[in-house]
Amino acid sequence: MFRKRSEGGYTPAIPGIELKTTVYGDRTLMTEFQLKQGSVLPRHAHPHEQTGYLVKGKMRLSIGPDEHDVMPGDSWCIPANVEHGATIFEDSVAVEVFSPVRDDYLPQKQGGGR
Repeated sequence: MFRKRSEGGYTPAIPGIELKTTVYGDRTLMTEFQLKQGSVLPRHAHPHEQTGYLVKGKMRLSIGPDEHDVMPGDSWCIPANVEHGATIFEDSVAVEVFSPVRDDYLPQKQGGGR
């Protein structure tokens, strides 16, 4: 699968956080998140491993009991079923890969879940 860059296609996940799935295959799915300053991603867990990279902005990411101040260029990997969340300090863009594929993030189903 190949997808050209596009401006639109974002859907709300929760207030202040929008997502767009860029590409996906049989085992992985890549999503771009736009996160607004002051928004909070509540702590949650899911059965997907989640690997991410902060493109721009600043946020605090909690993974299990640990907290990390995240700056552009920082990356992370959240194991499946580990509770995590984030507080967004500046408008931010993050790219994350999920495995296995998140069915709720497939383009025809976007807008639900975290």
